[in-house]
Amino acid sequence: MFRARPAGPAAAVDQDDRPVRASRRQSRRDPSGARGSARGAGLLARVVHLVVSIVVLVIVAGILLVVLKANATNSIVSDVHDGARWLAGPFDGIFSFHSAKVAIAVNWGIAAVVYLFVGGLIARLVGRAHR
Repeated sequence: MFRARPAGPAAAVDQDDRPVRASRRQSRRDPSGARGSARGAGLLARVVHLVVSIVVLVIVAGILLVVLKANATNSIVSDVHDGARWLAGPFDGIFSFHSAKVAIAVNWGIAAVVYLFVGGLIARLVGRAHR
């Protein structure tokens, strides 16, 4: 007459009520689409992390170019310095020292640390959103 089947999707149980082993590909499928949004959130977290890494790299390169007295008339040096100055602009002038190099190194270094911390926090929050 009527036999109750074990809980689970219909494909997981055969006609004799024995569990059927699903292939690896079948077990990875998620019909709800939640895994797709998890991949998107993970990808977004990686993109945020990459952008923050590039910003910090530009600021640190700008610090090194100033401290090592790179030729300011060189177009590459000028572009990197301008980009670092723009990115670290809100942090410029926090501390003042007798040496301009030390002031740039300290203030821009603080900017790099803040960008790294806040960007890492944002990437972590976006990455956790999919869980």
